[in-house]
Amino acid sequence: MNLDTSGPTSRIYFSQRLRLHYVDWGNPAKPPLLLVHGGRDHCRNWDWVAGALHQDWHVLAPDLRGHGDSQWSPDGNYSIAGYIYDLAQLIHQQELAPVNIIAHSLGGMIALRYAGIYPDHVRRLISIEGLGASPRRREERARRPMAERMDYWITEQRALSGRLPRRYASIEDAFKRMQEANRHLSPEQARHLTQHGVNQNEDGTYSWKFDNYVRADRPYEMTAAETEGLWQRIDCPTLLVYGKESWASNPAEDGRARHFRNARIVSFENAGHWVHHDRLDAFLDLVRGFL
Repeated sequence: MNLDTSGPTSRIYFSQRLRLHYVDWGNPAKPPLLLVHGGRDHCRNWDWVAGALHQDWHVLAPDLRGHGDSQWSPDGNYSIAGYIYDLAQLIHQQELAPVNIIAHSLGGMIALRYAGIYPDHVRRLISIEGLGASPRRREERARRPMAERMDYWITEQRALSGRLPRRYASIEDAFKRMQEANRHLSPEQARHLTQHGVNQNEDGTYSWKFDNYVRADRPYEMTAAETEGLWQRIDCPTLLVYGKESWASNPAEDGRARHFRNARIVSFENAGHWVHHDRLDAFLDLVRGFL
């Protein structure tokens, strides 16, 4: 499928004093559709999806705080609550509710919880591998005492404070790293994602745009019961999408699907974590039928 080269318009909004970026694909008379990316990613990873849908939808795609062209958090903290607030601010400021949302990974975690907090603000929701850690991993984490989790977090923060952004001599080198990270990507996809995912440093090298602090594991957040309680409050039709070659745990098999009142699980063959890249045409067919 060819990429629509007309491209979106960059816009800015503010949330908790942070200058945050999003792209607007125009067509404001159409129903709003938000595309929310995952961790260490950026809003232009949705370009193929947005290019296919923006004739029928008013498509907006934000850069999460600390990602893409959005401002980094001054204190290096990236809580789920902060991300949810940013999403709530964009929807509130642009008067998008009730909005349709497609979200991936970390973006799915944010969107699902937002939809549980404000069930009447979301019309339809597609989450691509966005339920977070598997039940087994959450149980293992919960068994660790808070003192141990906090000590791990502090140690990790200190390590990140001294970690310099990786520098690549050329975009070609960064492109090769992108291909290594996801073998399903076509060369065209990998190059596009790389070009929009790096900044050029003063010495001419290139570094990824995201803040290294977004790598840190959060020492505390909502409990599993609290998160499941929000999922149970989601009122809109919901799709939980998974790639059968992904590392992520499938909610149809691990029991998490039972916490949703109106959700359907769809798994894709020959797809990993980035289903919307790995099986673009099939994913678009699913999206069009669902929306």
